[in-house]
Amino acid sequence: MALNLSSRAARTACAASKIAARPIATVIPSRTYSTEQTNEDKPRWSYTPTQAKAPFSLHLNSTRPAFHVNSDPVLLDRFYTRLFANNGEKLLSEETKWLAVTHKSFDQGRRGFNDRLAFFGKRIVQLQASLALAQSSPKGGVPGENNTDEFGRVPFSHAALEGLNSLSIENKNILTDRTKLAELAKSYELQTVLRWSPRKPDDLRASGIDLVLSHTLYAILGALSLEQGSVVAAKFARERILTPLGLKHLK
Repeated sequence: MALNLSSRAARTACAASKIAARPIATVIPSRTYSTEQTNEDKPRWSYTPTQAKAPFSLHLNSTRPAFHVNSDPVLLDRFYTRLFANNGEKLLSEETKWLAVTHKSFDQGRRGFNDRLAFFGKRIVQLQASLALAQSSPKGGVPGENNTDEFGRVPFSHAALEGLNSLSIENKNILTDRTKLAELAKSYELQTVLRWSPRKPDDLRASGIDLVLSHTLYAILGALSLEQGSVVAAKFARERILTPLGLKHLK
């Protein structure tokens, strides 16, 4: 009996010594990156992240013609000056200026793209279009005039409700038509700084340039709202987008 107890104690002591010798945590050696991997000396928009690169090109031996996109910050600043007027290039941060004009087709979206900014900007334009229509002159003359029923009753009218007849899907579509938005973007020369990869570089219209231009114009507005606030963005939407599209002439 004493022998069994002593052997059991020996086994317990041996197991305890093994547990004590086992490391509590495994230390993972720190990973080092080269200057080429970190690209600390380059702005984010100017390079493809190293870890996002494929080991080989998917366009090897492709006959598809190359499509040039802008990489000159001076040209981009000139565009924002045309769009926002004097000192317009200072309204957005450097990274945001490039992100706002980058479509998801460019570099397979590996440098970021403007989808979320465009979603936000489109909501702003639609809101301002609705407000403008609701505040516009009513159709059909003065509300309540010659609108009495057979009992001589006059429908309720109020100055704040006079423009509701103009608030319709058809009128909103007139103000936010994609083709008109694309033409407006071209008047600001957005196509000179747009970063995208068309499906057919020799046929931009068939590649959907109108959609991409209107999408990018919305994205710029969304970026402006995030960095300068809703008041500045609403004013830009009314004066630089809706008014050139015919807001003043809408009846």
